[in-house]
Amino acid sequence: MAKTPENTPLSELVSGLLRDVTGLLRKEIDLAKTEATEKLSDALNGVEILLIGLVLAIGAVGVLLSAIVGGVAAFLVAQGFAEPTANALASAAVGVVIGLIAWIMIARGLAVFRRNNLTLERTTTSLGRDVQTVKDKL
Repeated sequence: MAKTPENTPLSELVSGLLRDVTGLLRKEIDLAKTEATEKLSDALNGVEILLIGLVLAIGAVGVLLSAIVGGVAAFLVAQGFAEPTANALASAAVGVVIGLIAWIMIARGLAVFRRNNLTLERTTTSLGRDVQTVKDKL
């Protein structure tokens, strides 16, 4: 005679349930690891863009300011400005332009972070289904 759910001993039912729940938890942990790895990879892409923007901003401030400020100041002196005034205006103008470029690069990097939702959506959904399955079995 075949075993039906009504004839199955409670110990077999409980051990089967424990086996199923254990296997399910292992699969959920694997899914969470995989999804977290994917999310981390996406986040690192944003970090790369952000770091490129920061390096460019630092390099621009260090190298371009000295060369461009000198050129703009020379142009302003040729236009009739006093040398101290020309230097101040040139420094301000170049600083604003370089600051805008740096801001654009940093904003792009931050936009990548905002675009990538770092929640583990598939794992959360799957865990919800698993909890419901366990409840149904109980």
